[in-house]
Amino acid sequence: MSTHADTHAHDDDHGHHHKETFVTKYIFSQDHKMIAKQYLITGTIMGVIGVIMSLMFRMQIAWPEEPNVIFEALLGKWAPDGVMDADIYLALVTIHGTIMVFFVLTAGLSGTFSNLLIPLQIGARDMASGFLNMVSYWLFFLSSVIMVISLFVEAGPAAAGWTIYPPLSALPMAQGGSGMGMTLWLVSMAIFIASSLLGSLNYIVTVINLRTKGMSMTRLPLTIWAFFITAVIGVISFPVLLSAALLLIMDRSFGTSFFLSDIFIQGEVLHYQGGSPVLFEHLFWFLGHPEVYIVILPAMGLVSEIMASNSRKPIFGYRAMIASILAIAFLSTIVWGHHMFISGMNPFLGSVFTFTTLLIAIPSAVKAFNWITTIWKGNLQLNPAMLFSIGFVSTFITGGLTGIILGDSALDINVHDTYFVIAHFHLVMGISALYGMFAGIYHWYPKMFGRMLNKNLGYLHFWVTAVCAYGVFFPMHFIGMAGLPRRYYTNSNFPLFDDLANVNVIITIFALVGGVFQLVYLYNFFSSMFFGKKTVQNPWKSTTLEWTAPVKHIHGNWEGEIPHVYRWSYDYSKPGYEEDFVPQNVPLREGEEELQH
Repeated sequence: MSTHADTHAHDDDHGHHHKETFVTKYIFSQDHKMIAKQYLITGTIMGVIGVIMSLMFRMQIAWPEEPNVIFEALLGKWAPDGVMDADIYLALVTIHGTIMVFFVLTAGLSGTFSNLLIPLQIGARDMASGFLNMVSYWLFFLSSVIMVISLFVEAGPAAAGWTIYPPLSALPMAQGGSGMGMTLWLVSMAIFIASSLLGSLNYIVTVINLRTKGMSMTRLPLTIWAFFITAVIGVISFPVLLSAALLLIMDRSFGTSFFLSDIFIQGEVLHYQGGSPVLFEHLFWFLGHPEVYIVILPAMGLVSEIMASNSRKPIFGYRAMIASILAIAFLSTIVWGHHMFISGMNPFLGSVFTFTTLLIAIPSAVKAFNWITTIWKGNLQLNPAMLFSIGFVSTFITGGLTGIILGDSALDINVHDTYFVIAHFHLVMGISALYGMFAGIYHWYPKMFGRMLNKNLGYLHFWVTAVCAYGVFFPMHFIGMAGLPRRYYTNSNFPLFDDLANVNVIITIFALVGGVFQLVYLYNFFSSMFFGKKTVQNPWKSTTLEWTAPVKHIHGNWEGEIPHVYRWSYDYSKPGYEEDFVPQNVPLREGEEELQH
């Protein structure tokens, strides 16, 4: 009697022989490796759009009311005589936040590396469902296109902030960006959530059901643990945002009032009664805080793998690392209220959310200490992937420290909605997740494209990015503590903030230099696909299964039999072996105790 796995293998052997057309190979591909590349390139394009927006509003804050040819060229009617309109400033902030959080750091990071690594590292021929995997990518692509189209709507794109709080987002007549642009935002996000859920379910089923022989859960690389738990958080929390979006659409178009009550516009009383915008905040942040960990956990997994590989040491505290991922996942769903300390929350409830928020620092600290201990006295290979991993630990710690202030309901009141929040959020999540993504790209690029990235351009990319990231976000803590509010398109009306104008100019110069230098990375990324040095099978001398697969991509990952697993993922510098790494598919020697942590 043939088993499911035999049938699966037989189908794939058969698949090697039929000829794939351009369309089935590159566009509607069901091969997880190709879908990973599609996610990465789409995410990169969205990232470029998001960064351009941030540079535009940074220039507006640094030099308000000054004519700018770039504004005139890119914004057209929204920048008469080169001076940015106040409404489009809010729209740029809104779409920048949406694109970076969802389209780059959620889909671009998790979609790319979950797709690339899950089947390769657990020893599977492909995802549980190649078809659903393809559908999840194309839904993501469709939602990206709709989000970009919303930029060209007559009245302007959504402008209620990336958190789209009602009533600005619920009343189409509230402002220009509350009309068609807001509707397209909601449609785009609904499709994005469908894509995310299909992807997450596929990842969960693949990890549970398709591990190769010998690949127990405690032999999985930490990358797979991170992707697996990220998918679980996504399945739990994304539907809540979908419900919020659907209720918001009903408020906007069908006259309901879930989030609206006692609204006056120009002295006229609207008929809405009984709803509450705070209800929307609860629904949004019930996704919004797990979302932070949906973004950061995959980066943590990638960094753990890269650090062990480039320190030539086993990862320190493997089981503690898994426990901390599980603890973060659980705690992330019970801390959302700390975003709402100034919404009139009951002080007792505020103290509960303060407690759970400070509690989540413990598993985060476990991870940080374990990374530091992993590289301690290691034989460090300081390639670009390793530098970005070390940079990740640095920004994660510096950004995390300010979270202690924001997580305390009494202290948060002083700095809520100032630049202090922007500094914290971007360092701990934005920059850290981007560093994790860059580290992953430098490390697994040879697996994706069969060629190596240029190392020297990688070093240049890292050092300029690292200096500029701190140059942008470190001073923001101080202007935030001085009370400078976020999302104001100019502060020139407040004499109180005149002294901070020079700091904003310095921040903007760092942002412009850092933004322009990403062109070095983009050049390296796209030119290396065609002209990079060809890779060997295992360029980093790593122990995990993906490096046992041939360099040439075949749909099915391995020719012939799938490798079996005999040991955990981190047998580096093991005494008694000539090489300083022992791949997972090397059988244990007689009398060799498997190292378990």
